[in-house]
Amino acid sequence: MTSLLPGFLTMASLIVAIGAQNAYVLRTGLARLHVGLVVAVCALSDAVLVLAGVLGVGGVLTAHPGLLTVVRWVGAAYLVGYGLLCLRNARHPKTLAADGIPPSRSGVLATVVALTWLNPHVYLDTVLLVGSLANQHGPDGRWWFAGGAALASVAWFTSLGYGARLLAPLFARPATWRILDVAIALVMFTIAATLLLG
Repeated sequence: MTSLLPGFLTMASLIVAIGAQNAYVLRTGLARLHVGLVVAVCALSDAVLVLAGVLGVGGVLTAHPGLLTVVRWVGAAYLVGYGLLCLRNARHPKTLAADGIPPSRSGVLATVVALTWLNPHVYLDTVLLVGSLANQHGPDGRWWFAGGAALASVAWFTSLGYGARLLAPLFARPATWRILDVAIALVMFTIAATLLLG
C-alpha cells in the first residue's frame, strides 16, 4: 500500500507535460466532443502500458530496438500531419469549434489511439521507466505502484478533458483558438523532430 503514492506521483510527473495526447484531450474537452471516449482511451491505454511494464514487456522492447524505430517514424509522420492540420485551422479560427477533431466517434477514437500508441515516448516512459520503477517495490508493492500510476492517469485525463470547459470563456474568441492551434502545431513539430533526431 505504501507504493501507491510513489506510483501516483511518478506517473503524474510524466503525463502532465503538454504533448500530442494532452493537446488533443484539451481540444476535445474545449469542443465538448466525445470527451468521455477520449478520457477513457487515454486512461485505459496508460493502465495497459503500465501493466505491460510491470510484467516485463520492457525487456522485449530493449531486445528489439527495430520495433521502436518503426513506431518512431510512423509517429513522427502522424505528428507532422496533425501539426499541419492545426496550422491550417489557425488560418481560419472559429469560436469553440471542433476544427481538427473528426465529428464521428470512430474518427475521434482513431485519432486518440494513434496519438497514444504511435508515440515512442509512451513506451520509454510508461513501459520501461514506470515498469522498472514498479518492479523495484517487490512482488506485492509493484502492483500498488502500478495501481497508483493508473490512478494518476485517470485523475489527470479526467481533469484535463472535463476541466477544459472552465476555459470556454477564454476560447470564445477566435484569436485564442489561433494561439492554441499554433502552439499545438509547434509542440507536434518539436516532438516529431525529437523522435527523428533522438
